[in-house]
Amino acid sequence: MRLLLVEDEVGLAETIRDGLRIEGFTTDVMFNGVDGLWAATESPNGAYDAIVLDIMLPGLSGYEVCRQLRQRDVWTPVLMLTAKDGDYDEADGLDLGADDYLTKPFSFVVLVARLRALIRRGAPQRPVVLSAGDLRLDPARRRVTRGDDEIPVTPREFALLEFMMRHAGDVVTKTAIIENVWDAAFDGDPNIIEVYVGYIRKKIDHPYGRSAIRTVRGAGYRMDPDGG
Repeated sequence: MRLLLVEDEVGLAETIRDGLRIEGFTTDVMFNGVDGLWAATESPNGAYDAIVLDIMLPGLSGYEVCRQLRQRDVWTPVLMLTAKDGDYDEADGLDLGADDYLTKPFSFVVLVARLRALIRRGAPQRPVVLSAGDLRLDPARRRVTRGDDEIPVTPREFALLEFMMRHAGDVVTKTAIIENVWDAAFDGDPNIIEVYVGYIRKKIDHPYGRSAIRTVRGAGYRMDPDGG
């Protein structure tokens, strides 16, 4: 099994590499994000079974390396290994395409077990691009386009639009939106949904003279399968 380890702490990287060798892994080590991205995409050593990626790297951060890998359709499983242990740090890594996340200090036994689990699962399939007419949403690249135009959206807008496009043609209630885009424990003003629907309409519909998201009075909203 062949691994790529991208870690800028030389001593730690060598310790991990030596331990992985004992466990039967062949490991290439890169000490910055630029070299790590090159190794993962262009190295003559061939494809890797998994990538262990630090976040705080010189050159390119682990976040950016992971984002560019997925953008280039490299779906090798990625385990982020980092001292950044906040919930939002972990969420950012997973949202950008990482498959697992382990914080330092860590158990080497757990690291090996998680790597073996990732390799057993194999490279994930690329998520299907959602479309409604010429409106397209790419869950892997976190991109929204209308025709040839890329449309910038916030994470919440993206999540709401993705939910509605996955249910194109169906009426989705405010309750369903809250439970799937916010969460079941949300106790704020449900009118926030109308606000975010308005934000999305201003980006995907109004500039193009379209009406993809329809209000169904007393029921909720419906995404036109044809994009409006």
